[in-house]
Amino acid sequence: MIQEVAPEIVDIYNIREDESEEQSIKTGRLHGSRILGIMLKYYFEGKKKVTTRDVEFEYKKYFKEIARSTISTYLNMLKSENTLYKERDGRVVYYLLSENPPEDISSFWFTRLFCIDPIYFERAIYFASLYSIADKIIQEYEIKEEKDKIIFNFKYLVGIITLYILKNRAIKCLTCQFGKQDRYQDLIEILDLAIKDRADVLSDDLLIKLSNNFSEIPTFGGVNIKEEENEKSMITTLLEFASMYKKDIEFQTMVLGRRSDIKRLQELELKNETLNSNEEKALE
Repeated sequence: MIQEVAPEIVDIYNIREDESEEQSIKTGRLHGSRILGIMLKYYFEGKKKVTTRDVEFEYKKYFKEIARSTISTYLNMLKSENTLYKERDGRVVYYLLSENPPEDISSFWFTRLFCIDPIYFERAIYFASLYSIADKIIQEYEIKEEKDKIIFNFKYLVGIITLYILKNRAIKCLTCQFGKQDRYQDLIEILDLAIKDRADVLSDDLLIKLSNNFSEIPTFGGVNIKEEENEKSMITTLLEFASMYKKDIEFQTMVLGRRSDIKRLQELELKNETLNSNEEKALE
């Protein structure tokens, strides 16, 4: 999906650089933070009881794989700190958050405890799935007029939401005690440019709703898309936006096309200049 929406970021959008992991310092806190980030993701999916196997499965999706015994060690460490508690069902041990995740808290303090990678990337994956089934959504919601246009606009808006999700994630990573701040700052600037190219002539009201309501996680005021009624309402709203702002989106895509053409010409000119320079050097 990123290749279609913003090909210029396809190699960098999911970058993660943690100094602690590279330098092998404070790795205990790093692993604990990541495990709590996985617990957070499960929590908002409605799965509040989690096994060691569950954590292991998710951990290797987002981070460098570690042994199950290591995960078990850190789960028990978090239990001893009263951050988690245990429940048993026969031979199965479940871990639960001792308290609900905090709300109305600054990202600086939130990322001291929770790694936000799992929940933001899971949100991006969810919207990527909407992008891939846009035509089926149009059918299910019985859109009758200008189907192709509504499908295009729906996908366009979902693409912008996904870019905002990636930016929101990078902003939180910037405040993380384990991350390389300069690397995430660079990523934010690149994502800002990608969003600007695709949204700078769209309505401010529309962009605020896309960036705050749909692109943020529930902790920071976003819609909990894992709740069925919220999901239906969100999709309905996006379809309404796809119709309401169709002229704006049409104009935005025209502007984006012109920018892409200019960029290609500039790259071609630079390539030709380099080739000419090399030829001149070869003749000297």
